[in-house]
Amino acid sequence: MTDKRVGVYIHIPFCVRKCAYCSFYSSAADEDVKESYTEALCKDILSFEGKGIGCDTVYFGGGTPTALESGQLVRIFDAVKEAFELDGDAEVTVEANPDSADLRKLETLRAAGFNRISFGVQSLDDRELSALGRIHNSEKAVSAVTNARTAGFENISCDMMLGIPLQDTDSMLATAGRLTDLGISHISAYMLSVEEGTPFFEQGIEADDDRLADMYLALCKQLGSEGFEHYEISNFAVPGRRSRHNLRYWQGREYLGFGCKAHSFFENRRFFCDEDTAEYIRVDSHRLTVLEEEPDKPEEYILLMLRTSEGLSFERLGLLGADEKRIGRIRECAKRLESSGLCKLSENGFSLTEKGFLCSNAVIAELELC
Repeated sequence: MTDKRVGVYIHIPFCVRKCAYCSFYSSAADEDVKESYTEALCKDILSFEGKGIGCDTVYFGGGTPTALESGQLVRIFDAVKEAFELDGDAEVTVEANPDSADLRKLETLRAAGFNRISFGVQSLDDRELSALGRIHNSEKAVSAVTNARTAGFENISCDMMLGIPLQDTDSMLATAGRLTDLGISHISAYMLSVEEGTPFFEQGIEADDDRLADMYLALCKQLGSEGFEHYEISNFAVPGRRSRHNLRYWQGREYLGFGCKAHSFFENRRFFCDEDTAEYIRVDSHRLTVLEEEPDKPEEYILLMLRTSEGLSFERLGLLGADEKRIGRIRECAKRLESSGLCKLSENGFSLTEKGFLCSNAVIAELELC
């Protein structure tokens, strides 16, 4: 096995119907388009065959990956296994919506080597799901989690959303409680963000920051009491079940993205595929837009690691190029943040508290000025 390891991200840009809050690149598609996209993805992935690159995480995201047939997902994963030297204990995740993941599909994926699944549940309150424009209801969501466990998935994650229209803290905590009662091992909890160009924006729906903060802190407390580790701003896991693929992003390790709009960080470059679905299918050589050559490593480290419970290491900042004067200024800033209850400071570094996570953008902006 090579010493060179990457994570592999596969973007599937299809959804049955776009939700009213969603600003991600996705669309509906007929079966011919899905098949053509599958073929284009496999060809793109196989261009890395023979380069001796290892892989320890694979992540199928979207969109809704399970909008593809199980056989198409398996073919794409087979291409990954052919192109990269896959670790025997690699984490292989597929995102799924409850309406597009029946038991037979889940059994096929598990048998093919997918070992982690992430469901876009968002809520287990049917009024809230309707307000979001979700296709599934709460019963379908519970059934999907149960079917995944029947199919052999032991590592199951669910997404929740905070700040949904009609939602209050009690209903949000009720969703979290029902999910943990199902025995899932990971929860991603995202605050509603209303982006320009979405139906929510056009309808004048706004997120209430104070309400979101109260919900977030209440959720942190409840999940902590259930044994979940709060290891990143939006992510909670039982011990041993943190998302290894997503940790790769936050820890600044390399990954390769395949598919339209997919981003990569490889050989000290950040780049992405700036193509829509039709263009990605049509061309043989994909247009990759370079975002950064040799990124500013101290700034990137601050930006990414303050998202995590691990936080910043002063020694690591120095190794990445920050001089002693700047590290001293950052240490003084951390002392001020600690006095406000926003961070936990040690001799070796500091991390944000849950209260600090709520204003992480402001904290990072302040550190950039140090």
